[in-house]
Amino acid sequence: MTASLAQGLLRNFLGNAPYWYKYLILLFLLINPLMHWLPGPWSALAGWVLLAQFIFTLAMALKCYPLLPGGLLALQAVFLGMTTPEMVLYEVRHNLEVILLLMFMVAGIYFMKQLLLFVFTKMLVGVRSKSLLSFIFCAAAALLSAFLDALTVTAVIISIAVGFYSVYHRVASGKEYHQQGHDHGNDLSILEAQREDLVQFRGFLRSLLMHAAIGTALGGVCTLVGEPQNLLIAKEASWGFKEFFLHMAPVSLPVLAAGLMTCLLLEKIKPLGRFFGYAGRLPGRVRTILEDFDRYQTERRTPRETAQLLVQAAVAVFLVVALAFHLAEVGLIGLAVIVLLTSLNGINEEHQIGKAFQEALPFTALLVVFFTIVAVIHTQQLFQPFIELVLRQPLERQPGMLFFANGLLSAISDNVFVATIYIGEIKAAFLRGEISREQFELLAIAINTGTNLPSVATPNGQAAFLFLLTSAIAPLVRLSYGRMVLMAMPYTLVMGGVGFWAVTHWL
Repeated sequence: MTASLAQGLLRNFLGNAPYWYKYLILLFLLINPLMHWLPGPWSALAGWVLLAQFIFTLAMALKCYPLLPGGLLALQAVFLGMTTPEMVLYEVRHNLEVILLLMFMVAGIYFMKQLLLFVFTKMLVGVRSKSLLSFIFCAAAALLSAFLDALTVTAVIISIAVGFYSVYHRVASGKEYHQQGHDHGNDLSILEAQREDLVQFRGFLRSLLMHAAIGTALGGVCTLVGEPQNLLIAKEASWGFKEFFLHMAPVSLPVLAAGLMTCLLLEKIKPLGRFFGYAGRLPGRVRTILEDFDRYQTERRTPRETAQLLVQAAVAVFLVVALAFHLAEVGLIGLAVIVLLTSLNGINEEHQIGKAFQEALPFTALLVVFFTIVAVIHTQQLFQPFIELVLRQPLERQPGMLFFANGLLSAISDNVFVATIYIGEIKAAFLRGEISREQFELLAIAINTGTNLPSVATPNGQAAFLFLLTSAIAPLVRLSYGRMVLMAMPYTLVMGGVGFWAVTHWL
């Protein structure tokens, strides 16, 4: 009975995750208190080990949703005193805007999926060049991120990709477009003749998703509203929208041009694209299915459905204007979008509205767990040596060093946290009279570009990338942590290299 109970507990632990993964997480939970309680250097290393363990859970997101193992590690860290509940709450409050954005904006985008699928289906079937289509996705994501925000744009991209995938998967399973209740996560029903096309279609969608995700970073660095830390840095430097753009332009605009050129090269140079995972093309039969779907939708669209599309288009205009002029916090604008779209499009039942939150809330919970790990970094002062090292450098070397240090630490942890820590330290040094106003502004530019550009190296570097990794589309198109790192690598090298050169030579 005891053995059977132990087996039952182990089987329930982390659900259907592989047993080797379960044993490894249990080993982590056993090692952490031993390292924390041991005297000397072991205790100092405990925080870094915890950070590495959490990154591992993100890397294995397709084996087990990281909220579960990451949450256990975070709970243990608080229990061991590596941080405090008060510090966790401080981090949550500090990032409340991001949490509200995820809760409400992502749900608001869900109610626009008809319009998004309509617009991008037209684009997909109308643009036959994969290179041009990739460039459009990357450039459009950059433009939208500059005036909206990267997480909102990523939510739009995910919604589009899920829409495309579900349409094809339904037909490839031998069903009609209008049939409901199809599980597009189950490949058992896929017709044998469609299996090779499905593999190619996944590769095609992966490449579009990554081009667009990189585009959010290219545009997000440019303006005050592009990324959460941009607002914080602008506030500390007393920059308005125009001042922020002009200060960043010597770095952000060359990087934008280099990033878009990289997109084209990855698509045009086939061996290069194949190595980094951008060789996927849209199979002819898949294109035919999407073209037929577009015609089917057009021919059978009722006046009520047309009215719904018009309402969604009007609310989309409201969304763009509200975000561009920052009429309210992004999350509150998202809530307004939910109210408008549900009220005007005939959605008035709780279970209909609840579906919109299924995608965002698990990731919101994961983000709070992530903030707990950030609280550990803060409490244990893991990054303090890096800050001190930069400030000890000669003035002319500080911007380059700061760019490099911010990029490295952002890829390891989170760019918003790194920017918060560094801009606070630099502002304090300025107020103490240790650096001039001009030097402070140079360092602020280095912090913003450093946290926004090289951080694309890993999915945990930016919230938008982490959202993509843990979204519903990632397992459907087989977009894993390792694959995201590989696909982002050419962009990381180009954006990081051009950004570093611009910070050290053009400021």
